[in-house]
Amino acid sequence: MEETIVKIIAYGIRDDEKPYLDQWSKDKGIEVKAVAELLDESTVDQAKGYDGAVVYQQKPYTAEVLDKLASFGIKSLSLRNVGVDNVDADAIKRNDIKVTNVPAYSPNAIAELAATQLMRLLRRTNTFDCKIANGDLRWAPDIADELDQMTVGVIATGRIGRAAINIYKGFGAKIIAYDIFHNPELEKEGIYVDTLDELYAQADVISLHSPATKENEHMFNDEAFGKMKDGVFIINPARGALVDTDALIRALDSGKVAGAALDVYEDEVGIFNTDFGSFDAIPDERLKNLIKRENVLVTPHIAFFTKTAVKNMVQFALNSNVNLIEKGSDESQVKF
Repeated sequence: MEETIVKIIAYGIRDDEKPYLDQWSKDKGIEVKAVAELLDESTVDQAKGYDGAVVYQQKPYTAEVLDKLASFGIKSLSLRNVGVDNVDADAIKRNDIKVTNVPAYSPNAIAELAATQLMRLLRRTNTFDCKIANGDLRWAPDIADELDQMTVGVIATGRIGRAAINIYKGFGAKIIAYDIFHNPELEKEGIYVDTLDELYAQADVISLHSPATKENEHMFNDEAFGKMKDGVFIINPARGALVDTDALIRALDSGKVAGAALDVYEDEVGIFNTDFGSFDAIPDERLKNLIKRENVLVTPHIAFFTKTAVKNMVQFALNSNVNLIEKGSDESQVKF
């Protein structure tokens, strides 16, 4: 009996991903076509003749694109990331397309950046960098805070939230947490509070690790900031839609928020991972407002961007895609 040859097309492959894709393809003996462009209406025709598609993008997976994939016989779609909120669920169900994601490519990568940026905020490194660049080597008035004297409130205790908790514990911080679903081990430690309001009232630092859903869009709004302690620090390496940017700017202006570290931004699509040539050319005034503040640290969605995480995102997604094609299922399959 002739062996079936699996063929996969991988969209949006960056230069940093290509070596891990090539290594996997060589090791598995499976043909993978790497396409630099994202999967959309203008590129979907390139998928003809393939058995499965591996993708990564922030733009929508529209019904038109998914219908076309199905018409080519492609019913196996593997995302190289966690979020599936940009996938047209109706089209997935209608076409009986199976979808996988990579739910845990490297929790430590996200948690480490969160902790790094928090320490930069507490030690005022951005302010000192600016002072030193201008020849000012004085200490005052920029005295620092110590994390071991603070309470960190962690919102969402999935893999990333738990990794962040371990790091914050290492600094000696007191940890409280909120999640609808309690982790049994953390439950034993007694760190959960019953409501977000309790966390807001107690936390000196709030570290946000929630997925984006319709229910929690703009969960950090004027009302939420009003319930927080004066001088709170906000850390968001999770999803931009969780924070109402205008409300955050107001909270920074009033001093309610002492500092913020943002690796995500609600209007980041088309802006992050783009070279505009100059700061003035960045086409978003609210984002520039935040970047210019010494007590705000903005990074362009790079928390995941480590060698370990990128390798895992590529190779885990490829493994899942093969499982969908050959077995019809995978442990990372997403239910819609």
